[in-house]
Amino acid sequence: MSFSEPPAAADPMLPADMFAGQVALITGGGSGTGLAMAEAFARCGATVALVGRDIERLTQVSERLGRQGLSAVPIALDVREPERVCDGFERVEQTVGPITILANNAGANFPLLAERISPNAWRAVTRIALDGTFFCCQEFFRRLDGRPGAIVNNLASYVWLGLPGDAHAAAAKAGQMNLTLTLAAEWGRLGVRVNGLVIGNYPHAGIPGYDPDKAGPRAISIPARRPLRAQEIGRAAAFLCSPYARHITGTNLVIDGGDWLRRDVLKPVFVSPCDRENLWMG
Repeated sequence: MSFSEPPAAADPMLPADMFAGQVALITGGGSGTGLAMAEAFARCGATVALVGRDIERLTQVSERLGRQGLSAVPIALDVREPERVCDGFERVEQTVGPITILANNAGANFPLLAERISPNAWRAVTRIALDGTFFCCQEFFRRLDGRPGAIVNNLASYVWLGLPGDAHAAAAKAGQMNLTLTLAAEWGRLGVRVNGLVIGNYPHAGIPGYDPDKAGPRAISIPARRPLRAQEIGRAAAFLCSPYARHITGTNLVIDGGDWLRRDVLKPVFVSPCDRENLWMG
């Protein structure tokens, strides 16, 4: 037995016009968690700006959302470069209007033992996840110019315990979590809320070694006994940025099916990363 499945992605959770007239910018919005967030915001009436480096993919996704009656525009943007962040935000505002919601989802990741991470490999991950998140938050805040706004940052549950074979991303995500708390404290006086969405086990095609036939069985080790669904990620992000969460800021909402509760003596045998066939799935 497992926790029941969530409502389908197209089923409403919040009012369909809740974000009407608002623009939500989602970094890395062309796939995975970013796309889930984009769909949730769009289904609540927002125009979503899908930004990233792969403009072809973003265009395809925007067209697909458009066929569903959802409003989306693709914008090329490299979050690693402050000047390009500024240019990208400017293009979004010229195209669809002022941005009031920011979802920092862009990231890069690949399994590698810490002693084998080169400086370039380290920067390839941390510049997107940590630097990019900060540059986007800063540009978003500057353009609000005193108006209220909401930010949600895509975090991961391994910020607390680390993840063997993922030192670069784990360190970057931990930095993002601290940044979330710091910005919430600094900007709360101006009505800018900053929250994090701590995502647990989410099997998807972007994970090295992902096998859809094994995703379900592997998830039975968590209390919920099923994998996290994309629409649950999107809806949680939409709620945190909605008027229903106006007194919530500086919060890191864990959405992992209770996986963090498994901190007891009945753990599986630890397999050294050096002895694993797949670094992330030991």
